[in-house]
Amino acid sequence: MGAREGKAVERLSRRVDGGERTLRSSIACEGIGIHSGRKAHLTLGPAPAGHGFVFRRLDVAGDTGVVPARWDMVSDTTLCTVISNRDGIGIHTPEHILAALSGAGIDNATIEVDAPELPIMDGSADDFTFLIGCVGVRPQPSRPRRRIEVLKPVQVQEGESWARLLPSDSFKVSCTIDYDHPHVGVQRFDFDSARQTFSEAVGRARTFGFLDELEWLRAQGYARGASLDNAVAISPNGVMNDGGLRYPEEMVRHKVLDVIGDLALAGAPILGAFQGYRSGHRLNNMVLRALFADESAWRWEGAGTEAQRVVA
Repeated sequence: MGAREGKAVERLSRRVDGGERTLRSSIACEGIGIHSGRKAHLTLGPAPAGHGFVFRRLDVAGDTGVVPARWDMVSDTTLCTVISNRDGIGIHTPEHILAALSGAGIDNATIEVDAPELPIMDGSADDFTFLIGCVGVRPQPSRPRRRIEVLKPVQVQEGESWARLLPSDSFKVSCTIDYDHPHVGVQRFDFDSARQTFSEAVGRARTFGFLDELEWLRAQGYARGASLDNAVAISPNGVMNDGGLRYPEEMVRHKVLDVIGDLALAGAPILGAFQGYRSGHRLNNMVLRALFADESAWRWEGAGTEAQRVVA
């Protein structure tokens, strides 16, 4: 998808101010899971106001297959985010489609899939942004759009890695990565939703991996669907993909994309700034848990000084 189409999606979403937003109609795609290697069919569709993002596993009977996209449903963060319902039914790798929905200003959507893992597509959020652009955005003025306002710094840390949320007048994400590899090294990227479009700044950044880790990952049950079609592969000699990188610092931009998808599990858009150093899916979820555990750290935007406990 080109930058022009991505910008059109985000301009459309910004014109629908005041109320929540959903998709105008449903649209489908198919692909393979990057870890399972299993083929999956996905349908992205509209949802009522106040519905949020909800997944449904079509290979599981009845309501048992319904998995709300919420921070407190995260059950695993090894190499991807996994959300699971109370029956143990999981959705693997939802972060890219959630990032695309968030980047397009969507509040409510249903995502139906006939396998545990979502299709990875090209490894970025670009194909999902394209699907959203194909069907368009529908306003839902009956329910005002609310944002979660960060009131004070909240930080989590494991070893040298950390993530924090800070008060901000716009949604911002800043990530720094530090790999002991000559073709990656230290990279930093800052995204500000008030100045940049999601699709242009980070939406096309692909997931990445190192060739010397591939055999071990597959032995552990991961990366069985990974290829040069859906990931940036890095060898000791450099990037292996034809055409090279889409951005000079594509790896850290993908980390920003992941953060946007993981923070979409908050249940509403965040008015605040995320900063992370060597952070990943685990720390991204931990910082949300820390935020909502401290009722003085957040409130619904415009709700006065009293913080709210439950995210609807």
